[in-house]
Amino acid sequence: MGEEYRGSSEGGAIEAPAAQAPGMRIDVLTVLPAMFVGPLDHSIIGRARTRGLLDLRVHDLRDWTHDRHRTTDDYAFGGGGGMVMKPEPLFEAVEDLLGIPPRLPDGREPLPCPVVMMTPQGRRLDHAYAQELSRYDRLIFLAGHYEGFDERVRQHLATHELSLGDFVVTGGEIPVMLTIDAVVRLRPGVVGLASATETDSFAAGLLEHPQYTRPADFRGWTVPEQLLSGHHAQVARWRAEQSLARTAERRPDLLAGRPGRQGS
Repeated sequence: MGEEYRGSSEGGAIEAPAAQAPGMRIDVLTVLPAMFVGPLDHSIIGRARTRGLLDLRVHDLRDWTHDRHRTTDDYAFGGGGGMVMKPEPLFEAVEDLLGIPPRLPDGREPLPCPVVMMTPQGRRLDHAYAQELSRYDRLIFLAGHYEGFDERVRQHLATHELSLGDFVVTGGEIPVMLTIDAVVRLRPGVVGLASATETDSFAAGLLEHPQYTRPADFRGWTVPEQLLSGHHAQVARWRAEQSLARTAERRPDLLAGRPGRQGS
């Protein structure tokens, strides 16, 4: 049994066991920290936290406000519907977490780790982007809400802008959770079989081949003979052919950039 995590649904930080040296630290800034209680405590990500491979800390952005109402958003200049995330608590939170002085217009010092802002206008998350982020030992995620962030957060605080696709959701919390899962599973030691992530869909630029398990015959639907042959080269060839055929059928756009093929 792993150690219990400290934290509560009322807010504050959710921390990995203090006795373990974390392999990767992730800080999340959100106005809804309770949303993170549960989803990242189980399965592969939960085990990574228990083993000290991930130190996940979820912070209530309101802890860096200074008014009685703990305000993190305000009306947009110029009018229009919706509220905008204020810059003050976001800047102060990141500076506090990183132990750096206030960032000012004449400052040119780069931030010591990526600060990832969730936004529909950002670069779309794909396998290559997840690999890029997995190489860092520390990340900070900004989970926005309402109409998004004050533009000064984008220009002077965020180092990365990330989107999950061409759609809009009610807040950045669920996209942050999905991104953490995609990134952390690529870290050394997180997935039991190291080579498993190398054959995932998109890892080699193709969709993954079909998978089967027992029974070999289910209601008359049988497993392909090649997979039952015990011949490793034959299995590998079948899987490669199926991967290519499935990609051509479902995601032909992935084949455009492969060697020997004309791009569009």
